[in-house]
Amino acid sequence: MYTPEAFAVTDEALIAAMLRRSPLGCLVTSGPEGLFATHLPFLYDPQGCTLAGHLARANPHSGLAAATEALLIFQGPNAYVTPSSYPSKAKHGRVVPTWNYEAVHVYGQLSWRTEREWLLDNVTALTRHFEATQPAPWSVRDAPAEHIERLIAGIIGVEMRINRIEATRKLSQNRPEADRDGVITTLAAGHSASERELAELMRADRSSAAKLRRD
Repeated sequence: MYTPEAFAVTDEALIAAMLRRSPLGCLVTSGPEGLFATHLPFLYDPQGCTLAGHLARANPHSGLAAATEALLIFQGPNAYVTPSSYPSKAKHGRVVPTWNYEAVHVYGQLSWRTEREWLLDNVTALTRHFEATQPAPWSVRDAPAEHIERLIAGIIGVEMRINRIEATRKLSQNRPEADRDGVITTLAAGHSASERELAELMRADRSSAAKLRRD
């Protein structure tokens, strides 16, 4: 992934936060018939250096050989940035539109998990993770056991052993402070949740940078 130095992320805690914030990954592989992609939610284990999820047994991905090299793409909050947000536009006019975003690319080898206990644990862990914010969290145990068993029989687990991670946060770090403030104000008033979330990330990034300068 092309990542200018100003936008590169190497802090492991920050990368983990990005993966928790945007858990839907796009699994990309190259097989006998060319490139193939599937969108799946994953759980990140920084200690074990793995990402784990599951897919339908009928999915062509499940037919790939074990240890296949793969790319997982996680796209975080993103939004268009208008030059009209920049106070510097009125000063010299040398501004153009751009796009702010977060993204993580993870590279590694895949393994396929067919053990019933592994699959049930993965389904349970994913459910627990995503239901945690619900007012009345649903549990796998809420469904009839035979129904869950039928579903487990129709899926296969996918686990990626991570080789390397590339992460980027393009949050107007290359713009003057006044321009960054202008972008935050515009995005905070945006119509989409992604715009507003990006504005909050930009505020937090500026606060962290300011703290580091003070320290």
